[in-house]
Amino acid sequence: MSLFPRRLALALLIACATAARADITIGVSLPLTGPAAGLGLPVKNGLTLWPPAIAGEKLHLIVLDDGTDTTAGVKNARRFVTEDKVDLIIGSVATPVALAIAEIAAESGTVQLALSPIPLPEGKDAWSFRLAHSSAVMANAMVAHMRRAGVRTVGFIGYADPYGESWLKDLTSATAAAGLRLGDVERFQRADTSVTAQALKLAASNPDAIVVVASGSGAAMPELALLERGYKGRIYQTHAAASRDLVRVGGRAVEGTYVLSGPAVVPEQLPEHNPSKKEAVKYVAAYEKAFGAGSRNQFAGHAWDAMLLLQAVLPPALKQARPGTPAFRRALRDAIEQAGRLDVSQGVLDYTPKDHWGFTAGTPVVLKVVNGDWHLED
Repeated sequence: MSLFPRRLALALLIACATAARADITIGVSLPLTGPAAGLGLPVKNGLTLWPPAIAGEKLHLIVLDDGTDTTAGVKNARRFVTEDKVDLIIGSVATPVALAIAEIAAESGTVQLALSPIPLPEGKDAWSFRLAHSSAVMANAMVAHMRRAGVRTVGFIGYADPYGESWLKDLTSATAAAGLRLGDVERFQRADTSVTAQALKLAASNPDAIVVVASGSGAAMPELALLERGYKGRIYQTHAAASRDLVRVGGRAVEGTYVLSGPAVVPEQLPEHNPSKKEAVKYVAAYEKAFGAGSRNQFAGHAWDAMLLLQAVLPPALKQARPGTPAFRRALRDAIEQAGRLDVSQGVLDYTPKDHWGFTAGTPVVLKVVNGDWHLED
């Protein structure tokens, strides 16, 4: 081969490698099995609604199962940053796993879009942004609804893990500020199949309302236990329970339950002035076209909102650096912090360098289970 063809071949090889590496590589860790699979599978479905490219760059998604297990989540994250050289990590939707992934994100300088409200200490979330509503924002909305209903005393039963403890902390603050008394507190493990003892104690204390902090189908178990022990007061569920699994498992017994949620699951009921209505309608239409009527859920809504966020922040990040480099990862982080207000299906995002929680205080909605469906309370 002459010198010119060799140089041409080498140039083409380099050009092809550069073009391939220009793809934006995203590592996604989700609980596709295990106790939180009911949350992870809808997110995986939601990712299929993404376009193949954003801002002219092809998206390369690597989706791995973390099995709702922190060890598996860490293994996934380490693979993403060492082998796959990802530009971004999405996940997990299980809070303990997402917390573990956050450490890898910080070590490697890789942006993490957490799909759960991970309670990271101040200064430890420099690379992590939440695409789930904070328990503080949700707890304040929940307690405001309680006050309007005349609730005075509140009980608590929730997961003995970071999600449950984060909710307990913020619920304690919200009830104290509102002049409500938080009484008995009971905990259980995600894998538990019975909470009889905890339910007996709470039912005996008979508070005006009980908050259940659990997720997906697992949220029905403690509520059913309370009802079986004769509890007649109000029951509130958190945003991790805003799925059809609660109604499917609980049946008619969970009629009247109040559930905090983002607006994405009830776009038809939102007033026209709600800033999320437009994107929530788009999300539900796309998701139910792909997966059937009534399949909407707020977890797939997080996947939709991740897409909207990337559509907003990738163009400015790409002006600063090319994918596959530390400079691009830093540019992506900076672009998210500087994106400003963004109306998405689950509320209004407004990240800043000092606030990686995103969702504003007016985001939550209160739903009530009525005839097996969601009814917007507010």
